[in-house]
Amino acid sequence: MKKKIAILCSGGDVSGMNPALKRFVEYAIARGMEPYFVYHGFEGLIDNRIVPAGYADVSGIITRGGTKIGSARSERFKESSYRTIAAENLRSHGIGMLIVLGGDGSFRGMEQFYREQGIAFCGIPSTIDNDINGTDYCLGVDTALGVIRDSIDQIRDTAASFRRAFVIETMGRNCGYLALVSALTSGAELCLIPEIPADIDEYKPCFISQVEHGRDYFIAVVSEALRNSDKVAAWFEAELGFETRVAVLGHTQRGGNPSVYDRLMAYRFVTYAIDALSEGKSDSVICYSKSHFVF
Repeated sequence: MKKKIAILCSGGDVSGMNPALKRFVEYAIARGMEPYFVYHGFEGLIDNRIVPAGYADVSGIITRGGTKIGSARSERFKESSYRTIAAENLRSHGIGMLIVLGGDGSFRGMEQFYREQGIAFCGIPSTIDNDINGTDYCLGVDTALGVIRDSIDQIRDTAASFRRAFVIETMGRNCGYLALVSALTSGAELCLIPEIPADIDEYKPCFISQVEHGRDYFIAVVSEALRNSDKVAAWFEAELGFETRVAVLGHTQRGGNPSVYDRLMAYRFVTYAIDALSEGKSDSVICYSKSHFVF
């Protein structure tokens, strides 16, 4: 009898989830398993939105952002009575293994679910915040960085044309990864992140010197965690005399055509997750450790 395995997406969507779903279906079938989709995350587990998945369900989705099967944040799943219903629904389909694309909160919920109900699971880090302990990379990050790069490049054009300063606010929750990498790769003049406290006034002499030597616009990248984008904009106007605009990139960072890297990482994450469950690992998260430079 074939083993049955399901997959769901939980929390914020990321580009890379659809390529992961495609690999999940194709690799599960190649391993002699029966794949199932759970629609709308843990809410779908509770509402029994669990359906068999096949090749036709994943045809053409590799190019699409977001997730074909939907995602959700579930308050009900925090209650043991609803977790019991979710487990009964999985068992009614004969499913004993579950892959979860999500973040820390999703994995904590699944760990409790496993302890209570014994449903084996494997987590795949999927958050543009890139803030999950133990892994150097989370699915969706590269695509989000590409969206931010394109936005900053376009904003730079108008900043240079109008002699303005722009404060660009990135997502990331309490993690400054998106802001830091984006600032480095876009040549921003200022980057503010929660991990490194900074006094913006310390930059004033340097910025004044730059203006005296010909600089006529500024790009500042600020993490949303600091909640001070408007204050930074006011500082540029008051201290440097630059007309300033704030650009909050918001949820554009979650969408978009998945990058080559995210498609590849989706393939790898799902392959390792299915292999882990097949080999009897019943409570795990797939982590990626980048190789380092040598000389």
